[in-house]
Amino acid sequence: MKEANFQPAVEILDAWWDDLMSGTPPVQYRVGIGELQRIDVGPGRVTLVGGSPGIGKTALISQMVFDALAISTTLKAMVCNVEMHPAAILERQLARFSGIDLTTIRNRQLDLEHGDALARGKDALDAVIDRLAFVRPPYDLNNVAHSAEAHDARLIVLDYIQRIEAGGKHDDDRQAVGETMSTIRRFTDECGAAVIAVAALSRSRDSRGRASYTDGLSLASFRGTSELEFGADDAFILVPDGDPEEFSSAVPVRLSHLKSRNGETRDLHLLFDRPRQHFVDRPIAPVDHESATPDAAMFAMLKANIAADDATFGEDDL
Repeated sequence: MKEANFQPAVEILDAWWDDLMSGTPPVQYRVGIGELQRIDVGPGRVTLVGGSPGIGKTALISQMVFDALAISTTLKAMVCNVEMHPAAILERQLARFSGIDLTTIRNRQLDLEHGDALARGKDALDAVIDRLAFVRPPYDLNNVAHSAEAHDARLIVLDYIQRIEAGGKHDDDRQAVGETMSTIRRFTDECGAAVIAVAALSRSRDSRGRASYTDGLSLASFRGTSELEFGADDAFILVPDGDPEEFSSAVPVRLSHLKSRNGETRDLHLLFDRPRQHFVDRPIAPVDHESATPDAAMFAMLKANIAADDATFGEDDL
């Protein structure tokens, strides 16, 4: 007969009550300003973000990671991206921080007129770069776990989860993805890391029977297995939203909040400035992003390190 394994509730009552009455909120890593700061990322939590190809999932997650590092000045992050070279991620963030379009940066068409903007972007990168690391192959959870431990990373990004192996043999892809999420869940519960997992979506059918990535999206849209949505604390899907022509070069998108284990769900309405790889709050009136300057508030946070002494976001607990 298998030995029972349980914990009487009375054993946790006193410690739980003391924690409740302490007035100290749970540790949270703020991942942006404006609407994005509402995304709940913290130790022991798994945040799942899905979206169709090319919608900007990696750009959004990269922005969240760099901003979290800027705000929480002792936080370290480990990024496992199976499709994009680390240099490409840095180029996207340089575009965001400097305000120089990504095409100019990628094609190395920089000249003297970009000097001040480049200096501003480089300063922003320098403020966080020593606390960021990228996983090298093999892209499996065992390597991710060891790499995160060696770097002392408390924030882990998996981009994307269907391409990262859990190890062992599996009968099919669904079983493999399910084991991956189960392993991630155990890792966060035991080690207290925060995980942001990017996920591919399955195509659904629109009202005319055509294959679509945007119509009828739900928790079941995450490709692979129901373990993805069951294992996540919060689940989001990034989708187009509205008429892009109303907002110049920026693309209106919605970060649809489908699941929240610890609170209420509420969609985030954003604009994606694709040339500069920058997500911002969607304004009431259209904004001309061709002439917009980079986010001054974020640069102020980078320079001032405003969260260094802010216990609300867990600096004292890291």
